[in-house]
Amino acid sequence: MTSLNSNAYRLSVMAAGVVGFLGAGLPAASAQQQQQIPQGWFKACTKQEDVDICNVQNITTAGNGQLVTGVSLIELKGKVNRKVFQVTVPTGRLVPPGIGLQIDTGKAQKLDYVICFPDRCVAEVPLTDQLVAAFKKGQAITLTSVNFQNQPNPIKIALQGFSGAYDGPALQQSDIEDRQKKLQDFVAKNNQDFAKKLKEEQDKAKTAN
Repeated sequence: MTSLNSNAYRLSVMAAGVVGFLGAGLPAASAQQQQQIPQGWFKACTKQEDVDICNVQNITTAGNGQLVTGVSLIELKGKVNRKVFQVTVPTGRLVPPGIGLQIDTGKAQKLDYVICFPDRCVAEVPLTDQLVAAFKKGQAITLTSVNFQNQPNPIKIALQGFSGAYDGPALQQSDIEDRQKKLQDFVAKNNQDFAKKLKEEQDKAKTAN
């Protein structure tokens, strides 16, 4: 039993990265590139270690392409059965306050952080039928983390399209892989352009001196 619980925890933590992508660490994206990132709510599914993983996601990025908030409703079926609701935010957050989840004008629920990576932190609570039903009935959710300056950082996400994504079919794996490849190619090119511009600025500075 302990082994299964451990596997469930590990798989749920991995799921956000395994299924689809969170957009963390992406350089500034052009309008065309932003269109290649799934907008609004979408579902992606995969299989890991005899466990079927489906993840209904919503990714919010800043104008420069950096991850602002990633929302995941993850369901594991098979050798391990578990449902979790996860929120991913950038690092630099105070851990004790967790992340507040508010549906419309309702009472906020606290999500405790479960793990932090070098570029993001993940908070979660069990995913219940009541929470899913509330999402389907609601208009928007507000997710509030507290940054290292002790300032609340509320992010509002519309629930329009949630029901269709949750109850509908998942994106095809080939479509997900194609989107990921396009993003990776864009990131590589953007990094090359940045390095070129940086070298040009350095050369100008040397000439000026």
